[in-house]
Amino acid sequence: MILRPSCTLPAVLISFLLLITSSVYAQDGSTFECRVTTDGLKFDLTSLAGEHTARRKRETPPTSTVDLLRFNLCAELERQEDVAESDQCTKGTRACFTQINSKPDEKDRIISVIPLMSASTQDLTFQAETSSPKYITITSIGAEYPHPSNATPIHPSLRLTILCSGGETSDPDFKSFDGSQVVVEWSTPAGCPIEGDKGGSNDDSGGIPDNQPPQNNKPESTGSGVGWFFLVLLIAFAAYFGLGAYYNYTTYGARGTDLLPHRDFWKEVPYMLSDVIGHLCSSVRPRRSTNRGYIAV
Repeated sequence: MILRPSCTLPAVLISFLLLITSSVYAQDGSTFECRVTTDGLKFDLTSLAGEHTARRKRETPPTSTVDLLRFNLCAELERQEDVAESDQCTKGTRACFTQINSKPDEKDRIISVIPLMSASTQDLTFQAETSSPKYITITSIGAEYPHPSNATPIHPSLRLTILCSGGETSDPDFKSFDGSQVVVEWSTPAGCPIEGDKGGSNDDSGGIPDNQPPQNNKPESTGSGVGWFFLVLLIAFAAYFGLGAYYNYTTYGARGTDLLPHRDFWKEVPYMLSDVIGHLCSSVRPRRSTNRGYIAV
């Protein structure tokens, strides 16, 4: 006797549905595209695309330590050909903090590599200021990293303040690193909010000035994860009926309604729904008294 796998077609379809649904939720976090709407203001940071660096040097006798931040707000960092793979941040990183220890007559040593920013907006927060000086602050939370002095892991972060400047874009200024957060300031025209997009309310939807008519702006995408879920659910049901019908046709030579997978179950569905609706109606409908005021003798 030949033993065949017990895995049935419906089980395969259910597993397929669960796999696709998990992928949808895993990709629900949208990608940061260098355009920000926060506190009723809009900022276009696409002009800042490309790799930038901010650094500082500290004397730590008998050595010196260089704190180096490499970042690209709009795309992941490129791999460094002259640096070992183990001395670089993971792929997909947009901001990488590295500490380099130097000693005279010796080769430099990379002593820590910390990814601070990825492409997902789930790890980003934004804050804008309209008073002088105008700016937008981007705070990014990195992946879990060992604490430098104890066993409790930390989530290092980057706080990048982009100051509004009427002149040319300056070099990023490394301000501080306290062991968990890198603070950088950057003066550039991109730090100025887009004129005409200042709103009257402090929300993240972007506003329209009171003295201007509404613009036909495209609404921002919301609830995309839910929409994708129902789309995948619809496709899964179509695949279920299509593959089920094909299976019944090729295996049993079924015709007509016999092609439906689990035909008996689907024939009972209308009756089950009718029973459920009838039960709900009977539970909601008030009961009438049957005593009519008479007392049983």
